[in-house]
Amino acid sequence: MLWYAIQSYTGKEEQLTEMIRRLVPERYYGECFVPYFERLRCWRQQNQVHILRLFPGYLFISTDNIESVFQCLKRVPAMSKILTAGAFEFTPLYDSEAEFLKGILDADHIVRLTYTATDGKGHVTYMTGPLEKCRDRIETYKFRDRYAQVRLTIAGQEKTVRMGIILNDDVRREMAYGKVEAHIPTPEKYGLANTSTESLALCPHGNGKPDGMLRPGDRVVVISGTFEGIVTVIHEVRNSMVSIIVHMFNRETPVEVSTEEVRKLESAD
Repeated sequence: MLWYAIQSYTGKEEQLTEMIRRLVPERYYGECFVPYFERLRCWRQQNQVHILRLFPGYLFISTDNIESVFQCLKRVPAMSKILTAGAFEFTPLYDSEAEFLKGILDADHIVRLTYTATDGKGHVTYMTGPLEKCRDRIETYKFRDRYAQVRLTIAGQEKTVRMGIILNDDVRREMAYGKVEAHIPTPEKYGLANTSTESLALCPHGNGKPDGMLRPGDRVVVISGTFEGIVTVIHEVRNSMVSIIVHMFNRETPVEVSTEEVRKLESAD
């Protein structure tokens, strides 16, 4: 199916999306959605995750029959007047643009936060998340405001968008949802999964097998650093670094840590 960008009035994107879902038979299209992004902000000494429109004034639809979609909407008098006036434009995306959007959006059509580590001097040393897929498109980082400014091309037009980042200092702080423009359910908590004391008892602080024996699939406990106390598994081993799986921000996220920061847990047998 081809993807189309539909230009709408800013603030009316979800309303038009719901109208299309209600008026157009499902056989004529695949998805119709508004893309969003997460951004971390501090408000009154509390960290809040806001979910905001990625492209204000735009929604997207996938279809192989855009003419039928158009005609279904045109049968409604109110929509017919708007469409005839050219208030809404259906513009096809290039295949590369559609594939890029599919790569950075999750199942809820949201660009989630990207975990970003820095050297303390404004240089990014590691990141995991949607921004990994567009590092070459990043124009600038706004670390204080927790976002990166990214240059994208949508429907042949260049646009600058913001994508949220989260730093080491934010990982352990309590976070709640703030402004949520998307029509999705939000969990009570947003942050790093807690580690049970039962799991930690398996490997007291500082104990475990030698770091040199670490292999993918090994179960380890993180004994220092940002993720101290987390019990997890090794995803990959690279020289003095290991990639571990951390349940962070509602998803399983691979994160790099030093081999000195982890200790292998004894096997159950």
